Amino acid sequence: QVQLVESGGGLVQPGGSLRLSCAASGFTFSSYAMSWYRQAPGKERELVASITTAGGNTKYADSVKGRFTISRDNAKNTVYLQMNSLKPEDTAVYYCYAWELTTRSDYWGQGTQVTVSS
Repeated sequence: QVQLVESGGGLVQPGGSLRLSCAASGFTFSSYAMSWYRQAPGKERELVASITTAGGNTKYADSVKGRFTISRDNAKNTVYLQMNSLKPEDTAVYYCYAWELTTRSDYWGQGTQVTVSS
């Protein structure tokens, strides 16, 4: 059974930091590129960051460049999102997403809430 389980969300003050984790199981994690998406109330889901299978390449949305860092540990089947200098506009549900180009298979996590507020 495929599972992507996010954790690490919560309430943080502006300027604070959070580290999200996404633990994967049920598929060959190292064969999948990984991404973090987020969806704020009333808005469409947007891509935040992506990382390739071995972690050699990363991409970020302009709104988070220089503040967020995506990384992965293939030995632990886990992808991370380190979020620093958080802003109220970062408030959203954050989703983990796995995708594999050859088979075009993909999976979504259930999401974790991040709220940035004083």
